[in-house]
Amino acid sequence: MRLFTAIDIPADLGEALRSFVNHLRPTAEIGWSSVENLHVTTKFIGDWPEQRLDEMKNTLASVPNNAAIDITVKGLGWFPNPRRPRVFWAGIEGGAPLRDLARATEHALAQLGVTVEERVYSPHLTLARIREAVPLDRLHQKLQSFPGGCGFDFGSFQATQFFLYLSAGGKYTQLAGFPLE
Repeated sequence: MRLFTAIDIPADLGEALRSFVNHLRPTAEIGWSSVENLHVTTKFIGDWPEQRLDEMKNTLASVPNNAAIDITVKGLGWFPNPRRPRVFWAGIEGGAPLRDLARATEHALAQLGVTVEERVYSPHLTLARIREAVPLDRLHQKLQSFPGGCGFDFGSFQATQFFLYLSAGGKYTQLAGFPLE
């Protein structure tokens, strides 16, 4: 089983992102993400034995958390960089509470033997993957045509729980939810 933990985005914010992506989709032949699959990953777990799923759920239920997390989806960017992009993303602003949740999840799962991520936590929504070099000029032009004052602010929400997900064949299935109290 391939697992990860994540925070879901609400339907209204998903619709705003769907509209945005639909405007961009004709400008570049890249792997656009399905809006239904957008989420804020807090920890990529990777392969996990199904017979240890309850152990995983129990550990995640014990992750300390203090309160709901205010999250804003704002800004756009490219990983690893704009010159040779592999991922086109929308930014996530969740401040210290979101970083703390990611860190606490990382620490709890390390005790189960899950590999600790060496990279700095960088929350984002993957809008598209770029598997091979393709022209992105039209995409850049379209992005520049949006009103300058919008700053690509897609909205805010309050996360009241995070989830354990199964990733299989490009589909994500919620396996369990954990409240943020």
